Amino acid sequence: MPWETKDAQKLKWNLVQARLVRRETMSALCRRFGISRQCGYRWWARFAREGRRGLEEGSHRTAAAEQLQRRWKARVLALRRRQRTWGPRKLRWTLAAWFPRGPYPAERTIGRWLREAGHTQRRVRHSRRGPRETPPPAAAAVAPNDVWTVDFKGPFRTGDGRRVLPLTVRDLATRCILAVRHVPRADERSARAVLRRVFRRYGLPRVVRVDNGTPFGGTGARGLTTLSVWWLQLGIQVEFIRPGCPQDNGAHEQMHRVLKSATATPPAPNVVAQQRRFDRWRQHYNWHRPHEALGLQVPAKAYQPSARRWSATPPESDYPAGYTSLRLDAKGRCHWAGRQRHVGRAFVGQTLGLLRRQTDVTDVYLGPYLLGQLYHCDSAGLRPVRIRHPTGQEREGAAPPPATLPKSSFPPNRPVTYQ
Repeated sequence: MPWETKDAQKLKWNLVQARLVRRETMSALCRRFGISRQCGYRWWARFAREGRRGLEEGSHRTAAAEQLQRRWKARVLALRRRQRTWGPRKLRWTLAAWFPRGPYPAERTIGRWLREAGHTQRRVRHSRRGPRETPPPAAAAVAPNDVWTVDFKGPFRTGDGRRVLPLTVRDLATRCILAVRHVPRADERSARAVLRRVFRRYGLPRVVRVDNGTPFGGTGARGLTTLSVWWLQLGIQVEFIRPGCPQDNGAHEQMHRVLKSATATPPAPNVVAQQRRFDRWRQHYNWHRPHEALGLQVPAKAYQPSARRWSATPPESDYPAGYTSLRLDAKGRCHWAGRQRHVGRAFVGQTLGLLRRQTDVTDVYLGPYLLGQLYHCDSAGLRPVRIRHPTGQEREGAAPPPATLPKSSFPPNRPVTYQ
């Protein structure tokens, strides 16, 4: 049986025409057309007052909704033109902060206004991928300075053709951006200069999370470079994400997308102007942009500097009894057990500790971190150590501490976790 469909506009006009003939009473007409008498008299009154135009369907929006739209819609659209990447939730939070007197439109209402004004685009839905490998356990960021994420934003060119390469530093727990600085090249010297100023102002974090690219990671022992060894000297644990898996540092990558949209599309005419854009955007992001993960609180109010202050002269590694100290030459080599061994350029200038584990095997430590093993019978240099963890995964250079290595023998600000 097909559904009975009726055109409301046609139904109203047919009732009015039948009423004009006056062959039937209004009660009979309402029964024939299947409507109530109140509805019939209301249609007839509209026709008598406005003619056929009065039979057109009007808005079902209430007077309160009309008043809400007149008061807020223009302000919402003006704010959205200033903040092109903000959604309904952040826009509503800003309205409540700027105008203490409500009521305020709902988030769905603001989203409808944005769609009607053409400020939003339909999101492209991609098909779901298959099951993924479970990422390794990452350090938890519960309080400020638990984990800092550091990365380079992909280079782009300013209006005069100059290459811009910003280094970004962000606190993971509070989402507060600590630095966005242009550096001439992605090397250890440029990154250390920026991070030295950040450490001097905000103190030291517990963990630094980085990718495996230059200058953070390398191909030597435990993937360390001169920069990451410097972090270990300062008592900061270094956490590398999985190679080729930027989603392990997804929050930082999302911040880079917002940074590019706000400051580099289009880019500034020169590098100096581009850096000014970075500074203004970081100030706005920290102090004026509410973050949903913080309960719509701005990051600057949730962040506080670290109690661990930075020192220009990090402490030397002090190894307990039973260890032998070792220093490398300018090429990262040492003469040990009658042969020349290669350990790594990243450890030049550092004091390493040697502990004989077996008759022909000696462990090499940098402070509490096991770098690898030296074998007396070959000259292959430093060999990596693979330890099978309870999760069933093998990780390189992560051995448990030997029983003869008391944790209290190292400086108190140096991490002693073996991972």
